[in-house]
Amino acid sequence: MGLRFGIMGTANIARKAVIPAIQNATDAEVISVASGSGKAKEFAEEMSIPHYHDSYEAMLEDETIDAVYIPLPNTLHKKWTIAAAKKGKHVLCEKPAAITARDAMEMVEACEENRVVFMEAFMYQFHPQHEVVRDVIASGEIGDVKHMRANFSFYLGDKPNNIRLSSELGGGSIWDVGCYCIHSSRFILGNEPLKVYAEATIPEGGGVDLSASGIFTFANGVTASFDCSFERQMSNSYEILGTKGSIRLPFAYRPDAPGASGTIQIKNSEGKVREETAEGEQYTLMVEHFAHSVQNNQTPSYSGEATVNNLKAIEACYESIKQNRPVELV
Repeated sequence: MGLRFGIMGTANIARKAVIPAIQNATDAEVISVASGSGKAKEFAEEMSIPHYHDSYEAMLEDETIDAVYIPLPNTLHKKWTIAAAKKGKHVLCEKPAAITARDAMEMVEACEENRVVFMEAFMYQFHPQHEVVRDVIASGEIGDVKHMRANFSFYLGDKPNNIRLSSELGGGSIWDVGCYCIHSSRFILGNEPLKVYAEATIPEGGGVDLSASGIFTFANGVTASFDCSFERQMSNSYEILGTKGSIRLPFAYRPDAPGASGTIQIKNSEGKVREETAEGEQYTLMVEHFAHSVQNNQTPSYSGEATVNNLKAIEACYESIKQNRPVELV
């Protein structure tokens, strides 16, 4: 029997990506969905899910459910992660896991105290193209890494009611897509940043950051820059620059998007570029890793501590924007 998932909410990310991934994964299955707005029955029928609950509380009381996936608004992640942990449910939580590092720490601690597995759903890191990148860096082919630049943007358009534009629900371009850029710099460089300076475009009269950019300083003078936006057409790439060459992923975070692929472009010191490819369904690979961690009582490769550290970096960006100066990370 596979890991039995309950889905807490009917968000599009669940419908389009995570539920199909669980249904396609080995050792995992979706057995129920819950909604607090009366949508569960219709959603269950649409997605071929055998059971449904009309409240999240009812789902957590269901002893046939081993784990929950939480795609609720960012500000609700803490409440329902802790509630799930107390009921003995393992938790796969949509990114960002929380909107403060302190909240994330409390979520992780609750899961540890109740001996359940917690993992934040940064799906992109499970795509095999990033393993190729790390192998090339380790080989010394591009020399010493000096800088990484990353971007993730898409055009949100005129959608004033979109939750990504709600500060009360944890919206903003950094929380939504910049978090990938920040995560990947830590993931690929294998270290934690020491300092950041960031800027943002915020509408007059207040609101969330529609666009943002920043630069992190790591040990030994290595830097990583990012930019993210709701105001531009889709772009999701990163590039690592070394003393002897560079590596670029044109579809770093969404190789599954139409027309995209797991392409790795490696340039040498003479400017010659060779391409490698890596294929894999990143959402399914994420689910399978989570299920394997649960079934083998192991900490996921992306740990709760790593989640907390990513949120510390994001918080430092917002503090830098607020103070208009570089901010050191403690």
